[in-house]
Amino acid sequence: MKPHAFVAMPFGTKPGHDGVAIDFNRVFAELLKPALEDAGCEVFRADEEQRAGDIRTDMFQELLVADLVVADLTLDNPNVWYELGVRHALRARGVVLVQGPRPTSPFDIYTDRKRRYALSNGGPDPATLAADRAAIATLARETLQASTRRKVSPVYSLLPHLQQPEWQQLLLDERNEFGEAHAAWKSRMEVARQKNRPGDILVLADETPIRALWRQARLDAGNALLKLQQPAFALEQFDAALAEAPDDAAAAAKRVVCLGRVGKLEEAEEAARRLTERLPTDPEAWSLAGRVAKERWIARWRGEGASSAQMREAAAFETAALDDAIRPYHQAFIADPRHFYSGINSLTLHMLLAHLGGEADQAVLDNLAGGVAWASLAAAKLAPKDYWARSSFAELALLRNGIDSVQREWRHAVAAATGDWFALDSSRQTLALLRDLEFRPAETAAALAIVEREIARTAPPFRPAKVLLGAGHMVDAPDRPVPRFPSAMVPQATAAIEALLDTIGIATGDLALTLGAAGGDLIFAEGCARRGARVQMMLPQPEAAFIETSIMRSDRGTEWRERFFALKAQLKDPPRIMTDELGPPPKGVNLYERCNTWLLYTALAWGVERLRFVTLWDGGGGDGPGGTRHMTEEVLRRTGRVYRIDTRDLG
Repeated sequence: MKPHAFVAMPFGTKPGHDGVAIDFNRVFAELLKPALEDAGCEVFRADEEQRAGDIRTDMFQELLVADLVVADLTLDNPNVWYELGVRHALRARGVVLVQGPRPTSPFDIYTDRKRRYALSNGGPDPATLAADRAAIATLARETLQASTRRKVSPVYSLLPHLQQPEWQQLLLDERNEFGEAHAAWKSRMEVARQKNRPGDILVLADETPIRALWRQARLDAGNALLKLQQPAFALEQFDAALAEAPDDAAAAAKRVVCLGRVGKLEEAEEAARRLTERLPTDPEAWSLAGRVAKERWIARWRGEGASSAQMREAAAFETAALDDAIRPYHQAFIADPRHFYSGINSLTLHMLLAHLGGEADQAVLDNLAGGVAWASLAAAKLAPKDYWARSSFAELALLRNGIDSVQREWRHAVAAATGDWFALDSSRQTLALLRDLEFRPAETAAALAIVEREIARTAPPFRPAKVLLGAGHMVDAPDRPVPRFPSAMVPQATAAIEALLDTIGIATGDLALTLGAAGGDLIFAEGCARRGARVQMMLPQPEAAFIETSIMRSDRGTEWRERFFALKAQLKDPPRIMTDELGPPPKGVNLYERCNTWLLYTALAWGVERLRFVTLWDGGGGDGPGGTRHMTEEVLRRTGRVYRIDTRDLG
């Protein structure tokens, strides 16, 4: 994804302040556009002079959402000043000012990000062109990399409490190219989110129209990865979002969750503390702090293989750590009495404190119980299928009521889960905690039985033991001038791949991902399928076009096509078509390189530790972009588990 740079400047030839004509089209073509492209930007400019107030819709949209606006103030052009004023009013940063020779300078009152350039004979001065271009490129890069806390706009600098609109509020109602591209992208992101496909989300995140969308996409990817129980990979996404916007509270909160899930409890605790300092009245921030402290308390007494009696005895020595978990949950519920999640956690931990021999104020317990009952029932009334409201009320029943009430409320709760395995598993973990500490054993066992029965009826998410990514040379075309993988080598390659799959230990419960081209891809997929692995082919384009370009062009293409169809017929999952699910590739992006990235992100979403890459590759370059070399280099950047078969060794 390239940053968007919008250039606000005069057009055509205009008289300068000294009366000498300036060709601003040359200034753009020879200086500004190349400089911004050197800075890695995609450059936009209105293509004709407009009357004040008559700026074209798509250009106006770019002015509002572009990552960078470059305003040329060589002349006192009303359109340029108007566009600069609009940008300063609605965006706090992302402005660079440039100007050619003029008798007065308007720079000082606007921004410190500015650059003068030289002119000669109505265009950029050849003697300084290279230096001016390099300086503007450097200035653009520095502006793009500047902290989001840095305010360039004089409006936001003088009004420190003024908040700039979210980017969603800057999208125009009127149809325009950017709006249509954004709508299509957003729709695909939503589909990927609903299908819980973080690999798709990660590819789309790299292709967002503007960087603000990129940050939101990273949040979406992180959330999907968390749901797949991949907190380490999810942490990368939230860190990336925070690098772009350090004040993003949502990303900071999810980062705390990830740190706790990967066992970095000290870091999680410190991150949660900083979040509560920054957001002292936010119940989510306090609830996160409670969650981290709760995990830390549990880690201090829960031991693998220990009996319930032993764990209860160990937990009784850790009431100080339990107090540390209670306080932030209690603070969250005080901050917002509607926050039933923090309320039920505070109440449950208070009652466990009493259960373990600590002191708990009965008035506090009664007040918490009444508050949780009101908050959870009110939430369930507004949204009858809100599982978390229902399960919180059911947990309240478990803490205080008889077994008949416990069974009734937990049955209502699991019915609201509508097959959400992750939600049910979360409740199972809470109930297992109560069971391990021998809290109300009969009532806890009754609730746990209901939840586990529902989990048994719910299809658990497929979680492969190993994820194999396969890529290899296509079989040579009959007329290939320098042989790389001729048909005569197929038996040796097949034997080598089969032996490698046995060495890795591919079996039922593993997942294999591949493109499915004639040659190494299909041999790999067939071998994985024979060993019971779940094979998913991921094609860069519709099947007919893929067969024509990636199968039929090989020697004995008809035979490979039949092998493709035979494999497809026995697979549980049909091939996924990239252009159907992700849309066409953005301008300048190669179809096959994009598919390699799609395959790799999909594999990585299951966890780097699960990934094995099998490649049939001679070590050389491919016939074009997106080949085996590209995939191998991409995998090697992230993991060393690469198993390579060199076609030159097959003889």
